[in-house]
Amino acid sequence: MTDFVHPALLFILGVLPIPFLNGSIRKAYLLLIPILAILTVLTMQSGSYGAASFIGQEILIAKVDKLSIVFATVFTIMALIGTVYALHLTRPGQHVAAFVYVGSALGVVFAGDYLTLYLFWEGMAFASAYLVFAQGGRQAVAAGFRYLMVHITGGVVLLGGVILHELATGSLLLGPIAGGMGVGAYLILAGFMLNAAVPPLNAWLTDAYPEATVTGAVFMSAFTTKTAVYVLARTFPGTELLVWLGTAMALYGVIYAVLENDCRRLLAYHIVSQVGYMVAGIGIGTEMAVNGASSHAFAHILYKALLFMGAGAVIHVTGRRKLTELGGLYRTMPITVALYMVGAFAISAFPFFSGFVTKSMVIAAAGQDHRALVVVALTMASSGTFLHTGLKLPYYMFFGVDRKLEAREPPRNMLVAMGMAAVLCIAIGVFPQPLYALLPYSVDFEPYTGVHLTESLSLLMFTALGFVLFLRALDPENTISIDTDWFYRKGARLFMWFAEKPLARYEKAVSNVSETAALPFLHGTARAGLWIDLTGVDAVVNGVARSILRGGGRLRRLQTGVVTHYALAMIAGVIAAAVVFAVVWR
Repeated sequence: MTDFVHPALLFILGVLPIPFLNGSIRKAYLLLIPILAILTVLTMQSGSYGAASFIGQEILIAKVDKLSIVFATVFTIMALIGTVYALHLTRPGQHVAAFVYVGSALGVVFAGDYLTLYLFWEGMAFASAYLVFAQGGRQAVAAGFRYLMVHITGGVVLLGGVILHELATGSLLLGPIAGGMGVGAYLILAGFMLNAAVPPLNAWLTDAYPEATVTGAVFMSAFTTKTAVYVLARTFPGTELLVWLGTAMALYGVIYAVLENDCRRLLAYHIVSQVGYMVAGIGIGTEMAVNGASSHAFAHILYKALLFMGAGAVIHVTGRRKLTELGGLYRTMPITVALYMVGAFAISAFPFFSGFVTKSMVIAAAGQDHRALVVVALTMASSGTFLHTGLKLPYYMFFGVDRKLEAREPPRNMLVAMGMAAVLCIAIGVFPQPLYALLPYSVDFEPYTGVHLTESLSLLMFTALGFVLFLRALDPENTISIDTDWFYRKGARLFMWFAEKPLARYEKAVSNVSETAALPFLHGTARAGLWIDLTGVDAVVNGVARSILRGGGRLRRLQTGVVTHYALAMIAGVIAAAVVFAVVWR
């Protein structure tokens, strides 16, 4: 690996000096690491690096190809943007966790075997959990604990699948799973789908992301689900199940967003929806579909981070995150509003914004594969995204009823980071070819056709009209929507009730029986054993010992020292031996 510098190491080892640096030196150092990582990714050559043998298996630390490079490129760019957004933080903890998180994500992207992937996979879980715990407070700690438990469970499932897959195939190398789907392959798929937030394995995302720190949520929106998209594209392209799960995801996230009052929870549900496009594209499995999934992941990381940065800026300056508590901020936060709307237009697939040139590739691939139902469902989901992320959320957060909140623009570094993401969202939308050139396969797709433009604008304008006509019906309500997390929330309570009530009572009953019946019997048995030992065994042993002592005493009296006595003893012994021999011989 002398000709290859792993970008994951730049972040993971790069955290070591952070706690010891302060002020401008720390800020410069924090920016230097992702810049070096970007340059490393852009200059690396395709190939395999770090091949070795471990426990009799071939492992490959890094495999570089076009698929890994496209994800690594956007990951390192996002690391730079997120670092700029977090520069105002004075404590090093979140910086350290974010860098380990990014480094682990890059480790997954370049992993050439399942063992390497698993180690970085778990690193992501623990590092990102810190970004939730760092918020502090009962809700954040509880959400962080649930987040960690879900991902540990998913990691165990993934590890079990890897072991079974190795037993079935004899190899740990990462690649498309060929042949029939065995138990190991299904467990691996389940582990990947959990990180991709595929329903019903999605509630961890919408539970934890709104409780994370303002800067932590920006990082979390970019990496965990997209590394899952990457490994699905690497291992399960063309899996029919993913087509329908991804399509359901796209609609599921939009429907739940209707119910949301928390601005970041609403955005989190749209992560579920947008990742659905990527999962469906991977399931379709054609070259255009995989290109569409990869390019949409690239665009999504940037515009979703921009949306979370905009919402985070509002939370940072107002301390409010519910739509029913916000409004009228456009007067005091005009730059934030403008930058947020760039992200809103991008996620809604407006022409000349990034989502328009990536999301449409997935839908076109579904059309080429003659999947009319998938095309209709994804188009409906796109309309719903504009309705809630592009219209409802900014209207009630920045416009709507003026709540007379004291607000101002966030710190300059936050605005700079939002500006960087906004520029990229527009640049990709206007000049998509550089992104298309990064994709795994050659691109034969032209987004700016008359038909596509007309259809997209018609859908968006019709959605805007519906928003105006049904504005009252879309008013947010101060309620909490429960997703599939209800099962493990209730399940945990049921477990605690079982542990504290029936199980504790059973343990007490067993203790009572033991104390009232078993222990007295055991004590009596012990006393009887002691009496037998003292009066029986010890008496026999002591009697034998005393007999031996008496015999020895008598033998000592025979030792007189007189030769005639010894001669008589020898004659008596010979006579006795002769008598015994005669009797035995007879």
